[in-house]
Amino acid sequence: MTNCYCGNHNSFQNCCEPFLKGVENPKTAEVLMRSRYSAYATQNANYLVATTHISTRKFHKKSDILNWSKNNQWIKLEVLTTTETTVTFKAYYLDYQLKAQIHHEHSNFIFENGNWYYIDGIFL
Repeated sequence: MTNCYCGNHNSFQNCCEPFLKGVENPKTAEVLMRSRYSAYATQNANYLVATTHISTRKFHKKSDILNWSKNNQWIKLEVLTTTETTVTFKAYYLDYQLKAQIHHEHSNFIFENGNWYYIDGIFL
């Protein structure tokens, strides 16, 4: 059994896939962020749009999300710090030229109407 894309030691089917399929909702900001990483790794732009807060969704075009997720090879996720509403992480990937890249971000989340949403992030 291989680990989930998000770095947890469970399989994708027993970790992030239920969130991406809408069967379950993430219970914390960190779980949402991990599932969003898995969505990038599996090119699930619908999930990424749906889990972006409505107040900032207009800044994230589905076609851009899909292109970015498809043009990169997602290697691993490293969660550095978390609070109830923030996650700082590094996402390692190979870009379209197969050059190693690190996306280092401090992300903000909000819990609203029983669901967690990504609001925005600061690139570090």
